[in-house]
Amino acid sequence: MEINIVSFDKKYANAFYNLNIEWLQTHFYVEPFDAEVLSKPEHYIIDKGGHIFYAKLENDIVGTVALMPTNNERVFELTKMAVSPNHRGYNIGQALMQHCIDFAKQQKFKGLMLYSNTKLENAIYIYRKYGFVEIPVEPNSPYKRSNIKMELTFLQHSDS
Repeated sequence: MEINIVSFDKKYANAFYNLNIEWLQTHFYVEPFDAEVLSKPEHYIIDKGGHIFYAKLENDIVGTVALMPTNNERVFELTKMAVSPNHRGYNIGQALMQHCIDFAKQQKFKGLMLYSNTKLENAIYIYRKYGFVEIPVEPNSPYKRSNIKMELTFLQHSDS
């Protein structure tokens, strides 16, 4: 099973929406903020300098993830990661995670951050495995369901 990670393409916007809605409905519920962002990914993510990636298996999109700019310059939120229910357990989420980390380093981002929920034990385990550490969740978090915030900071090497 060869998974290719590809960048945003309008023709995959429905897959971005459908995969995330399915995941949210399975594990939580769809918050108004989610529905708005997912239905207009170009407006909320791409046009603001963000990135969306897809895991492609042959001609099917089986996973997705986004990197959204934050108020902290050069720190992006790792968000909207979802894998098709029929393709879970094949490390597609980890492939998407590794792609985001590699991409962020190439782009010289300062780091990545994410919001999650501690009931997602496997996800939290994977985030920690990739070096994310827990930081305080701000009182006005954009997601009601999140009870954990994590970040991965990249060491910047000076060229001097």
